[in-house]
Amino acid sequence: MKFSTLFRLEENLNLDKKTLVILRWIAIVGQLIAINLVYFYLNLNFPILLAYLIILFGLVSNYILQFKFKSIQLKDFYASLFLIYDLIQLTLLLYLTGGISNPFTILMIVPTIVSSTFLSMGTTIILGFLTIAFLFFLKIFHFPLPGIHENAITFPKLYLIGYFIAIIISLIFLGYFGIRFSGESKRRSDAINKLQQVIAKEYELESLGGQAAAAAHSLGTPLATINVVATELKKELKGNENFSKDIDLLITQTKRCGEILKKISKKQIIEDQFFNKTKLDDLLDEIITSFKETSSKKFLLTFKDNKNDYSFQRSPELIYGLRNFIGNAAKFSKSVVEIILISDNENIQVKINDDGPGFPDDIKEIIGEPYIKSKSMQVSSNSGTGLGTFLGKTLLERQSASLIFTKDTKLGGASVVISWNIDNLKSNV
Repeated sequence: MKFSTLFRLEENLNLDKKTLVILRWIAIVGQLIAINLVYFYLNLNFPILLAYLIILFGLVSNYILQFKFKSIQLKDFYASLFLIYDLIQLTLLLYLTGGISNPFTILMIVPTIVSSTFLSMGTTIILGFLTIAFLFFLKIFHFPLPGIHENAITFPKLYLIGYFIAIIISLIFLGYFGIRFSGESKRRSDAINKLQQVIAKEYELESLGGQAAAAAHSLGTPLATINVVATELKKELKGNENFSKDIDLLITQTKRCGEILKKISKKQIIEDQFFNKTKLDDLLDEIITSFKETSSKKFLLTFKDNKNDYSFQRSPELIYGLRNFIGNAAKFSKSVVEIILISDNENIQVKINDDGPGFPDDIKEIIGEPYIKSKSMQVSSNSGTGLGTFLGKTLLERQSASLIFTKDTKLGGASVVISWNIDNLKSNV
């Protein structure tokens, strides 16, 4: 197992200032309540004035953080300084109140947990080592835990050792959990942002086509007017050779512009028909044709029991999703990619098979998750992060599709099975 698979490596992360301020106010209030309750209600004697002084410094530091720091997000470095200070403050309070035998010692793991969730792994490791070092210090150096009638409370040595080990184990476990949880959340958030960018780009391209058609239609009339006026001027100035040449050039260029606009308009009409309504077999054929132009692989499109003739709304999500999985099959196949369309009156199914290495065993259960990579050397040279598969899967699922990733028994490679209920795809005429 690689180190990078165990820990989150992103650096220069930020911590929301408001979150840290609230956590520190809660800690300060809790500390004040605890020491006053122990000293005045339970009548347990310890240096309370020193404890007040330590808490006062914490209060001042949090005031500075809340009102002097203008930034809403604390950079990793500044957030780590405040967390280290909190760790030192808590260590001093525990030093005055029994050291590791104090039940509030468990709170020493909190700064590390906060760091593991919001900050970089480097900061988390530093805080973790500092916590362990301070625990060792408190185990050796501390004021005795005060008892009633000035009798110090003592615990068996074996109990204290076990308590010490339990805190360290909790620190490591919760720290690692925070790192992994935060890392997974960030990767998924990044993947969702990428997904939104893909959809926005597809719709933008479609919108540009519509704008081009509108522009072509709008410019057609003024160009025709210019051509008519230029033709009339040529008749009026027939005897003037200098003007005649310029007018001929104007007419020629006007006609040229007209031809360009006709092409744009014609292309858009075709594209409008293509984007509005389509049949799945026609869509697959066009996608495959586009890949044949750039790939040396053999593409086989087969219609098996294709019993329906429904047309459905063509969407950027559907196009991108199908292109992604057909493109992946072409990328990893040795020579052949097979696309099979199966349909009846209720369901439509598209199978995309190839003769490549297939899906690695170690990622079969998590295919479709963002930022995954197999340990298999067989495919690692060509494999990516799994982001494209995540995008394709998510976009197709938005179109009510269900996907199954398996092994193709015929070609021996990977097989992606995409299925829809016909009612979710057929057009509302």
